[in-house]
Amino acid sequence: MGTGGRVTVVGIGADGWSGLTADARDAALAADVVVGSPRQLDLLPESLTATPRAWPSPLVPALPALFDELADRAVCVLASGDPMFFGIGATLARVLGPDRLRVIPAPSSVALACARLGWPEEDVDVISVVGRPLARIRRALAPGRRLIVLSAGAESPAEIAALLDADGWGPSGLALLEQLGGPGERLLAGHASDWPHPPGDALNLVAVSCEAGPDARVLGETAGLPDDAYDHDGQLTKREVRAVTLALLGPRAGELLWDVGAGAGSIAIEWMRAHPSCRAVAVESHLDRVAAISRNADALGVPGLRVVTGRAPEALVDLPVPDAVFIGGGVTGDGVLDTCLAALRPGGRLVANAVTVEAEGVLAAAHARLGGTLTRLSVARAGAVGGFTGWRPAMPVTIWSVTPMSESP
Repeated sequence: MGTGGRVTVVGIGADGWSGLTADARDAALAADVVVGSPRQLDLLPESLTATPRAWPSPLVPALPALFDELADRAVCVLASGDPMFFGIGATLARVLGPDRLRVIPAPSSVALACARLGWPEEDVDVISVVGRPLARIRRALAPGRRLIVLSAGAESPAEIAALLDADGWGPSGLALLEQLGGPGERLLAGHASDWPHPPGDALNLVAVSCEAGPDARVLGETAGLPDDAYDHDGQLTKREVRAVTLALLGPRAGELLWDVGAGAGSIAIEWMRAHPSCRAVAVESHLDRVAAISRNADALGVPGLRVVTGRAPEALVDLPVPDAVFIGGGVTGDGVLDTCLAALRPGGRLVANAVTVEAEGVLAAAHARLGGTLTRLSVARAGAVGGFTGWRPAMPVTIWSVTPMSESP
């Protein structure tokens, strides 16, 4: 794509032209072309001389060609509210580069909603379901938390209420805010368990005051969720071992994990639960487990988990470069360990678990060659022994963790 000219991105609210600042109006008046959604373009005055241009669909793949076409013209892009907050501004910065953009923001819908509700904006979790699965809400659910969900359309409020009610969060209070800042602004309230309002305006968001009902499964933020939080066939990294494994992997914001031999997907899922920007790829060869991984990811609020069906190392070809790798199964397979080590970014971490003598031998040899930390973890849980209570030990797990040193050039 050519370098092109400067693009001005103007945030516009439901109040339309009258709510724009002088700078924003001047940008639109000086433009040859104004690009936006049909709803946004309809907010402009008829006296505007710029040529209106609706966004193409699908949007992102068409952006380079669109702005190449408009490279020699003065372009004003209309965005909802704050263009850099879940908006088109952030997308254009990635596609065109930030140096080409001049951004004139308006108040975001979240800022307006918090103003109406009297909620401190810094204490609110914001979740967008625009083009994203509704299940993302589940990761943020916690008693007393306040959420603002950016809706995909008029049906979203009822869908949000149904999800909350089905998951045991029916007592949660909901506030539906439509057309914020415009003449048609409206606020409707209710509870998830008996949401009474039919679909209304497509331009809306939903504020949620989380309250757990008696059947809600309230989960913590840290690694080591209960084993029964997962749908599994026994191939599950158990809770105590999982907590140690995640501690060694050390999830950081924005990082990517490969979970190789993923089983039920528990390591990948809890990696993604560590921070909203954490990403993971779960690699599993058994089709029934692949299906269970997807169900678990959805139920635990990380539906963005990518699941790859196949056997390592062949299934690892062409995957994005990982910041960390966990090998929970298949470490004895030819080339699996070496392929994973070679794939890591500089400074990346690898953790591999073994329960068999053969797998333990592979890890011991790797430890002798590359260093790192070799740990054996034994866990016993109390259980009934006749009329008494005794310890039932699980199979010991050997854990090798390493940050490979970069080879000298």
